[in-house]
Amino acid sequence: MISSDVIRGYNDTIILHLLKEHDSYGYELSKEIQSRSRGNYPIKETTLYSAINRLEKNGYIASYSGSESFGKPRTYFTITNAGRAYYKEKCEEWRLTKQ
Repeated sequence: MISSDVIRGYNDTIILHLLKEHDSYGYELSKEIQSRSRGNYPIKETTLYSAINRLEKNGYIASYSGSESFGKPRTYFTITNAGRAYYKEKCEEWRLTKQ
C-alpha cells in the first residue's frame, strides 16, 4: 500500500488527470483512484474532498449539479483551462522529480 504521506502532494494532479478524461463526482473519483492504483491507494474521503475544495477555490475545477432522474442530485466537477495549465505544470514537476 502507498503511504498517504508519499502521495499527498500528488492528489491534485491525480484528480485533475481523471477530470481531463471526463467530468465526475466525488465518489466516482474515489473509486477510480482505488481501481487504477489496484487498491494500493485507497484515498480517504476527507483527503479527497479537501483536495476538491482546494482545486475549486483556486479555479482549477468547477462544480455543477447533475440531473439524475433518481435519488439526490450529484455535484459534478469539471476541469477548467486554469486547471489544465496547472496540471501541465505538475506533470513537468513530476518529470523533473523522477530525474
